[in-house]
Amino acid sequence: MSPRSPRLTENAMPLQRPLLVLVLLLAAATAAQAGDLLVGNKSGDRVWRLSPRDGSRIDEFRTSQAPHEIAVASHGRFALVSDYGHQTSGNTLSVLDLAGGKPAHRIDLGEHSAPHGVRILPGDRQAVVTTEGSASLLLVDIEGASVEKVFHVGPGVGHMVAVSPDARHAYVSKIAAGTVSRIDLHGAEKALERRAGKGAEGIAVRPDGAEVWVTNREDGTVTVHDPGTLAIKRRTTSKEFPIRVVFTPDGHHALVTNAGAANLAVFDTRTKLQVVQVELAQEHFQYRDTMLGRAALPIGVIVDPRQPRAYVAISGADRIAVIDTQTWKLVDHWPTGREPDALAIVPHAAVMSAPGR
Repeated sequence: MSPRSPRLTENAMPLQRPLLVLVLLLAAATAAQAGDLLVGNKSGDRVWRLSPRDGSRIDEFRTSQAPHEIAVASHGRFALVSDYGHQTSGNTLSVLDLAGGKPAHRIDLGEHSAPHGVRILPGDRQAVVTTEGSASLLLVDIEGASVEKVFHVGPGVGHMVAVSPDARHAYVSKIAAGTVSRIDLHGAEKALERRAGKGAEGIAVRPDGAEVWVTNREDGTVTVHDPGTLAIKRRTTSKEFPIRVVFTPDGHHALVTNAGAANLAVFDTRTKLQVVQVELAQEHFQYRDTMLGRAALPIGVIVDPRQPRAYVAISGADRIAVIDTQTWKLVDHWPTGREPDALAIVPHAAVMSAPGR
């Protein structure tokens, strides 16, 4: 709802009246508008910025090769993108200027290649990044553009990373090992590693920090772990290549993309039962070749914190599926660049300063 406008008195100065009206209009526009959507186009080496109103492209950022994951600073002025690489592994993070629209610059990770999962820590000064080439989790100084600390997570393809609400621990999923690891970010070594399931990949911490959820793509399962011990509290089915998991802001639902089945499974986080399944494939659509054949291949998923909407990257279609989270209905499709995957939402504070606004 728009803020209530104070009554303008007859005694208002001529210059004050239009200025006050302008301020109120801007405030109303700001309150009504959610943040923009960032889409990483892996085969296009670009990140697109889309309007939440209609999916129109507002801006485009060139990254290094194969942008795989995106993290946005809490103030919304910049984003970090992991440059995974194509035929050869990358070893950089692209830093996107979301407020000024300047060309991206790079953070060189040196010997640590194939960066993938990335999360910015509270304060927006540091980030954690998984690097498959060096089997590590890096603590990166963003402003200093340097690697502060290296946590060796060991073999098994450490892929995605999630962070506890207090930012004391990071959780890393390992695809080949089928495990989840917990790293004490204030310590020196990896703290703990436990079994999750075959092909452990997607990972997320519930907003209240009480659980860690992992999608095990080869098992067709989702495991729910205790954040302290990593013991499995519950194992539930999510068929055909569950690849990502995210939570709604209130923590009541977990959304899982099943890449092989081309659907979005919605779980009640209290009962751990699937309550909704949203079909994402469309009959007669000409999908392109993907790692699972000529298919829709939904991967990245994110929930808008300001409006009842979720977005899913349909990698085999070069578009975004828009889902109403009140009805759990597919309501729109937005075009993207080539092979969309990573998704992020720009916090509202940075929207009004974006180029072209």
